[in-house]
Amino acid sequence: MVKSKRPIKIGITGGIGAGKSLVCSLFELLGIPVYYADIEAKRIMVTNENVISEIKDLFGEEVYNADGSLNKVHLGGIVFKDQSKLQELNQIVHPAVHKDLISWFAAQYSPYAIEEAALIIEAGNTDFFDEIILVSAPKELRISRVMKRNNISRDQVIDRINKQTSEQFKRKHVSWEIVNDEQHSLIKQVLKVHNYLLEKENYTLSEM
Repeated sequence: MVKSKRPIKIGITGGIGAGKSLVCSLFELLGIPVYYADIEAKRIMVTNENVISEIKDLFGEEVYNADGSLNKVHLGGIVFKDQSKLQELNQIVHPAVHKDLISWFAAQYSPYAIEEAALIIEAGNTDFFDEIILVSAPKELRISRVMKRNNISRDQVIDRINKQTSEQFKRKHVSWEIVNDEQHSLIKQVLKVHNYLLEKENYTLSEM
């Protein structure tokens, strides 16, 4: 029988193209719930009335389409050209996402649960988590992945990478690093962390 207590809170972070979602999908195969911050942020931006109102006040009514969906092209055209506007948008959305995350963690009963987010460290949320995992990959591999995934140029990918916090900086704030370089086994690395976390909370696989 699984113990009726709240799970260990784990954060998974990393730069664009590192493979955070892939690593999280492996944890999900082990029965671990994952909160994908980017996906939930998009949901909140079209469902949370306070967030919608603040975004409209900042960017104008035209930032939303007539059907209530987000005008991503219009919004992206603003925030990707003006870093200050992106920061203002994040100041609206991130607190709402974090509040939602707290409620989500409180509803989980697995040994541990994960938030996948690019800006865990930059947002100052390190103390919220019991453990933080960095997913890393060589820069050239990250560039190649994002070029193929997003169908954008090498220069565009490099520009996005350069705007993010470096892996070297992130390493100072994490408990674990999973290397997604297509050389080291992701499954073995994920299982190592998984088994450690189960042992930490005195869970065994037979209890799950």
